[in-house]
Amino acid sequence: MDSTPAAPTLTLSHRDFVSAFHDGTISITFDPRGAARFISARLLLPLFMMPVLGIGVGLALSGWIWTGLAVIALGIIVPRLIKRGAPRFLIQQMMEDEGLSRDVMHAGIMHVVTRERG
Repeated sequence: MDSTPAAPTLTLSHRDFVSAFHDGTISITFDPRGAARFISARLLLPLFMMPVLGIGVGLALSGWIWTGLAVIALGIIVPRLIKRGAPRFLIQQMMEDEGLSRDVMHAGIMHVVTRERG
C-alpha cells in the first residue's frame, strides 16, 4: 500500500503556472500511461488508425502487397510513437494552451511538485 501523503492541489493561474515552470519553481511529471490515453482520446487516434489499416489491407489484397504492408505498418507505428511522446507533447502544448492545461490538471495525469529555493 502506498503511504505517501497526497500533494496539495496547486492553484495557479495559467500565466503563473508557465512562469513558475520556466523559472524552475515547480517541476512536472506525467503518468506515461495516463498521458498516452489522454492524447489518444484527444487526437482520436483509434479513429485515425482504423481507416489507415483498412486502406493498407485493401492495397495488399488488390495486388499492391508491399505498399499495403507499408501502410499497415504506418497505421500501427505512428499512433504508438505519438503515445510514447505524449508527456513531452503535453508539456509543450500546455505552455501555450490554457484550456489544455486545465483539462490535463482535471484528468489527474500530471503531478506538480513545488521546489524550494535554497
